[in-house]
Amino acid sequence: MNNEISSTAKDEKKREWGAFFFITVFLFPILSIITVGGYGFIVWMMQVFLFGPPGHGA
Repeated sequence: MNNEISSTAKDEKKREWGAFFFITVFLFPILSIITVGGYGFIVWMMQVFLFGPPGHGA
């Protein structure tokens, strides 16, 4: 019985490390690229349709 608990704990720890590496190596970088790209796209569309290019004064 002790061996079952030990192997289950090892499997859980292995899954936790796998999830940690997935989040830090893949998920966060992809989300940051999407966030920055989305913000840039919104600013670009606002310049195209609403405000015009930066620096065009009166």
